[in-house]
Amino acid sequence: MMSSNTAKLSFTEKVGYGLGDGASNFFFQTFNVFLLYYYTDIFGLSPAAVGTMFLITKLIDVVTDPVMGMVADRTNTRWGKFRPYLLWMALPYGICGYAMFANPELTESGKLIYAYITYTLMMLAYTAINVPYSALMGVISPVSIERTKVSSYRFFFAFSAGWLIVTFVRPLKDALGGGDEVLGFQLVMAIFAVLSVAFFWICFATTKERVAPPVKQSTNVKADLAALLSNGPWLVLFIAGILTLMSIAVRAGGTMYYFKYFIGDDGAVLFHLLGLDFDRTSVFMSLGTIAMLFGLLFTKWLVTRYEKRTLMIALSLGNVAASIGFFFIPPDMYWTMVLVNCLGSIINGPTPAIVWAMYADSADYGEWKTGRRTTGLVFSGIQFAHKMGLAVGAGLSGYILAWYGFVANEAQTESAMMGIRLMFTIFPGVLAMLGTLAFLFYRLDQNTISRIESELGSSDREGATA
Repeated sequence: MMSSNTAKLSFTEKVGYGLGDGASNFFFQTFNVFLLYYYTDIFGLSPAAVGTMFLITKLIDVVTDPVMGMVADRTNTRWGKFRPYLLWMALPYGICGYAMFANPELTESGKLIYAYITYTLMMLAYTAINVPYSALMGVISPVSIERTKVSSYRFFFAFSAGWLIVTFVRPLKDALGGGDEVLGFQLVMAIFAVLSVAFFWICFATTKERVAPPVKQSTNVKADLAALLSNGPWLVLFIAGILTLMSIAVRAGGTMYYFKYFIGDDGAVLFHLLGLDFDRTSVFMSLGTIAMLFGLLFTKWLVTRYEKRTLMIALSLGNVAASIGFFFIPPDMYWTMVLVNCLGSIINGPTPAIVWAMYADSADYGEWKTGRRTTGLVFSGIQFAHKMGLAVGAGLSGYILAWYGFVANEAQTESAMMGIRLMFTIFPGVLAMLGTLAFLFYRLDQNTISRIESELGSSDREGATA
């Protein structure tokens, strides 16, 4: 194990690591909430074409995600295995994210090609920086409880960045663009691109890697893949990750449509602050994200009293109930919607920090069971599950809109309106329920984790990389 003077991670390092997910979420949350709407209502693509694009481009991730994990596992620099990619890939990540909203003057087919190219490049950049970033949590400490604390900081900054997105993107794009949504999105995403690059570089500068593979471990791709696929807890988390992220993508993708067409939010000002106008959609999303931050504060208290598996099942069920319950709220009961959303968000707040700590636990379990440390591959596999879930969910959103007869910027038919309602409420609730059921098969409890930490806590496992 780590020596006593390094057993607890410093506040600076935990904040630095957390800023990395803040950087990710400047684009991740924007894509979740605004990208489908941007492509259909602003860029002028059809929902079915966008849904197909989301699905087809994921075929690339089948190869790139595990390859990136194995490349990172085999990287050896004076900065470690995973940290160097935060330095090297931050700038390409920011540039690719901005390029998606550049909106050049093209024909309809040219726009679709441009969307394919920029979205694919962004996903490649995302893989190249986020697989190592996620894997870094598995080697930042060999102590499970320390990783859980780091995970809490990570999602504090992830939620904070998400709050900035859902709160300020709409009013900022209106203010900066002067009513021109295309220009507004371009300028807002330029700001977020600069912030994401800076945050990733700070993350690189303030973190360390402390867990190294066993000194006798040889390089063997086949053995690494076999070790991963024999890791039962990881397989459960992989399946749960796909289903959960599908749920998130479907609901997030439906948010803008739900408020624009079902609630009838025409952008009317709910209140004015700091020179910006906030409408009902922005306030709804903003308060929900604040509620998630509040729920996140209970993570440490919960994980010291209950098993992570029990918590994931119980908290996820509460979130399912809130999502499905939304279907029955009439469109004129806005503040009831806000209240239900906040309650569901508080319940859901601790779950990302808990489940990412479980991913790191599964990496330890894999080494304990097989003798091979494959941190990069473990997290790249999870990254692929998340991207697949998001892509399939976003693709489903596009197909749902097309199936129910949605037409952008027109009065919607009764069928289209029902599709929008289902996309925001029932469909994500059902997907979240399926993801919750997967956790019933997770068998890695705290007693086993403590035993694993003890047995792996030998000197040939530890590293100290600047």
